[in-house]
Amino acid sequence: MDGEALERVYQESLEERIIAYLSKTRDISLEQAMDIYYHSRLADKIHRGVEGIQYLDFKVLVQILGETEQELFV
Repeated sequence: MDGEALERVYQESLEERIIAYLSKTRDISLEQAMDIYYHSRLADKIHRGVEGIQYLDFKVLVQILGETEQELFV
């Protein structure tokens, strides 16, 4: 497995953890959490690897999402 493939696997795992933790902490369904995450600017930044944001802890990323994109939770 090359570095690019490993990066994709890591990113998929990270997204799963973000969605599950978002669902748990906000007491919302997994479907709602997926919708919020995939419509966020954070998801795009993680996908593009902006400033290494994808290497932050998933709990920190959920906190960032809640603080910077509050409009998604209305």
